[in-house]
Amino acid sequence: MRPDGHIRHILIVGGGTAGWLAASHLARRLRATDPEGVAVTLLESPDIPIIGVGEGTVPAFRQTLKHLGIREADFIRECDATFKQSIRFVDWVHSPGSHPARAYHHVFDFPAMDGLDPTPYWLMGAAGDKSYVDAVSVQGQVIDRHLGPKLMTQPEYEGITNYAYHLDAPKLAAFLMRHATGKLGVKHILANVTGVEMAEGGDIAAVETDRAGRVEADLFVDCTGFSAKLIEGAMGVGFVPKSDVLFCDHALAVQVPYTSPDAPLPSCTHATALDAGWVWDIGLPDRRGTGYVYSSAHTSHETAEAAFREYLRPTIGKLADEATPRRIPMRIGMRERFWQRNCVAIGLSQGFVEPLEATGILVYDVTARMLAEQMPATRAAMDAVANRFNERVRYGWDRVIDFIKLHYCLTKRTDSDFWQDNRRADGIPERLAEQLAVWRHQPPTAYDFATRYEIFNLENYLYVLYGMEFGTDMAPLAGRYGEPDAARRLFDDIGREARELCGELLPHRELIARIKRYGLQTI
Repeated sequence: MRPDGHIRHILIVGGGTAGWLAASHLARRLRATDPEGVAVTLLESPDIPIIGVGEGTVPAFRQTLKHLGIREADFIRECDATFKQSIRFVDWVHSPGSHPARAYHHVFDFPAMDGLDPTPYWLMGAAGDKSYVDAVSVQGQVIDRHLGPKLMTQPEYEGITNYAYHLDAPKLAAFLMRHATGKLGVKHILANVTGVEMAEGGDIAAVETDRAGRVEADLFVDCTGFSAKLIEGAMGVGFVPKSDVLFCDHALAVQVPYTSPDAPLPSCTHATALDAGWVWDIGLPDRRGTGYVYSSAHTSHETAEAAFREYLRPTIGKLADEATPRRIPMRIGMRERFWQRNCVAIGLSQGFVEPLEATGILVYDVTARMLAEQMPATRAAMDAVANRFNERVRYGWDRVIDFIKLHYCLTKRTDSDFWQDNRRADGIPERLAEQLAVWRHQPPTAYDFATRYEIFNLENYLYVLYGMEFGTDMAPLAGRYGEPDAARRLFDDIGREARELCGELLPHRELIARIKRYGLQTI
């Protein structure tokens, strides 16, 4: 630390998506290209590969790319990106074959309002037999027809429907590295950390490396993944496990081909429930990224791998037997503190829950930007800022865990111990249980999500609650909603708009090909 206590150099230890997002946010906000700004250095090992399976994002990631000055067409070209408009949940509500309604969408569009909240009227039957998504949004039908979310005439980052991306994770990390070092002023060091030097007061003074010697900094950002070399290894901050709430602790991951190069390109993540977890299936232009997230307490590794191959077999045939999936252990939970003295954890060192709803990149992106926006100018202010950061990040992680558990605890499946255990009341976080108790008697409102630090908000809960066939008793409330005719007109208008829109939008695969060839208008 400098004698005057001023923060002039930040060292990020570890690369990957989390490390380069942190570097990009810090360098942009703190003007790393300016001699009077704060220097930002990223130190990563040339010998440790990134995990590379975080291939889904949420719509907020669009704003991040725009904020960092990245062209959308460049991102799509260089990261093999495709559009993501929803997560399609298959067999989460009922056991396979036991019920005709096997799937629902959590789309990214807000429910259509037009001055009238459609949810109570849908619950009271004003939309007939339409699913919740098809009643309140056009997007489910766009996705089901394998259409893209935007027109070629629209500028970058704008769409007819709201969207995120699927992407190649290693290519994203490399793309962010080139942008951060080439445009934002981040210095890049390739070396292995061999030791951590502590200052007298308990701060980190420097890291020792095998190739770059001793590297000093005023603030250290730990992006070393599950190993947590700085926040845990040097600072001694403990880990709070959440395996009593979220049971999935392993993943099998493999890339598989399409049956045809012209196969329709999905614009949703398929999340298919199996006996002891769920499979993700993500469509990129030239391959699919798939994986089985499962609970080792409810199945063996061998049985999980056999179940995963059975999932793959209908689409890739005998290649399912030849595939060699990676097994990835997952440490589910979060740090006791995320910012300790002059060390901040971002990425897997900060916390991790299973990748349902693209939670990993979402939380790391949000917290990296929060760190950049709140960065103190001096060491004297750091501890107070750290306390507020810890409080807000802890709140965010707790709400993420609530939302992920929501997908499980509402299931009606009883066909395996995994699903029955997820239904048990003693595994539901207290705040979520209280919310569900209220929502049995009235629909959720924006007042249930009252802070700006909510990670998931009203519309996210609505799509999952009513996709999972959650019951809200509207009978005592019916007298409060006196516009059923207006609601029916709204539902009819949404249906008509969906049909018209599906005639205008390009097939997703064709849209991606055109963007790669011609680019998009700048905003």
